Parts: sequence; C-alpha cells; structure tokens
Amino acid sequence: MSEIPIIWILGGPGCGKGTQCAKIVEKYGFTHLSSGDLLRNEVASGSDKGRQLQAVMSSGGLVSNDEVLSLLNDAISRAKGSSKGFLIDGYPREKNQGVAFEERIAPADLALYFDCSEDTMLKRIMARAAAAAVKRADDNEQTIRARLQTFKLNTSAILELYADKTLTINAERDVDDIFQEVVQAIECVLKKKAKAAAQC
Repeated sequence: MSEIPIIWILGGPGCGKGTQCAKIVEKYGFTHLSSGDLLRNEVASGSDKGRQLQAVMSSGGLVSNDEVLSLLNDAISRAKGSSKGFLIDGYPREKNQGVAFEERIAPADLALYFDCSEDTMLKRIMARAAAAAVKRADDNEQTIRARLQTFKLNTSAILELYADKTLTINAERDVDDIFQEVVQAIECVLKKKAKAAAQC
C-alpha cells in the first residue's frame, strides 16, 4: 500500500475542495473517495448495512466512525490494484478519526487544507443553496454558521496533530492559482514515494 499516495483533503463546506479534487483526478488519475458519497452509495444499494445506515441518518444521528472507516477501507481495497493514488475527501473530520484511519488503513502522505474565511464559505453555500432546485432545510445562515464553527474547532485539532504533513492553502484565490500550489505539493509526495521505492 505504501507506494500509493494517500492524501487527505480538508476544508469547510464551500471552500472549493470539490473543484480541486476534480482537477487532481483529471491530472493524476487518482481515486477520489468522499465519505459522504460512500455512505449515500451504500444506502442506495439497498444492502442490510445500507438500511441500517439509512435508519441512523434519517433520525438525524451521526454514523459511527467505525462504519465510515470500514466503507473507506473496502473502497480502498477494491481500487488498490488499479489506483495511482487516493484522495480522501472530507475525512478525517476530527483528530480521533485521523488516528483511527492511520492505524487501520495506512498513514496519510499529505493533508491539503483549503483555508477559507467563514464569510466566504457562507456566501458560497448560500449562493449554491439559492441555485439548487431542491431546498435543504438546513441551508439557512444560522445553521450554516453553526456548521462552520463546529468544522473550525475540529479542524484546528487535526491541523495541530498533523502539522508536519499538512499544507494549508489559501482557498480565497483563483482556482488555477490554488491548483498550481496543489500540484507542487503532490509532485513532492510522488518524488518522495519514488525515492523510497528505489531504496527498497
């Protein structure tokens, strides 16, 4: 596993990490895994596990970290033979999740944190909500601010714990300027990986 890069993608809602993930996939052919998508796909599959997850989510509960890790682990195992690298999007959301991921799956090579002010994220989420055909009940300013506060608290603990492997990127800039910085960081990881493989 260690020869395939694993990159955590961190950033609040509306920070633009989805756009950057799409650009990374296009350039490097990495596998993009979003914990939210994996949960939704499992529910849509109609499996027993999917039905259990649906029950938890529809009652407003949080799916246990164990369940999310197991979905991520399965997805990584399935893609391992053919993947050039993994983007783990929206995970870890708190530092204990990061520790559990590294123990159960593999250490992350890099964490990219897309840093964006609360006001910018709020504006982007509100604009996205206004354009959406289906209105979400939790897309109002008060709820979004609360979500952003929770995100900020949890993320600062993750950044502290993984300071040595985290690159904080100013996500208030032009998409291509941000991507240039992302590419430099990924190239650096790929060089390190190649060097380590050559020494084996």
